[in-house]
Amino acid sequence: MEPSEPYPPDRPARPEPGRDPLLLLPGGIWAMGERIAVIGWHTGVIGKLVFLLGLAVVVLVVLHELGIDLPATVPESLVIIVLGSLSTILVLVRVISVPDQFFPYDGRGIGLWIALIAAVGLIVGGLLRAGEEL
Repeated sequence: MEPSEPYPPDRPARPEPGRDPLLLLPGGIWAMGERIAVIGWHTGVIGKLVFLLGLAVVVLVVLHELGIDLPATVPESLVIIVLGSLSTILVLVRVISVPDQFFPYDGRGIGLWIALIAAVGLIVGGLLRAGEEL
């Protein structure tokens, strides 16, 4: 004996007028965090590199707060300036040139501008720290 519907339908039901379409998705509104995180990770190689550079700065600051410092020959401010400069260059590349895999393309999102501000902020923070070290 076979069930009446062996497989779930391929498409979700169309939302009724006036109903929130997110509530019809599996997991409802509570699964949006996972969907957004997946979308954010699919930003290409440049996006992943900028994320890893930012993570390196966070690790550097945490190690400094724990009392583990870099060798005296490598000033921490210089490392932060270099990481901020690399991040700024990579984000500017993404601002100027959008890969074909992200088309159809509606415009540059707010996350790109936040990343640019944060990368420039790293450079400014590194310069301020260098001024304190002198």
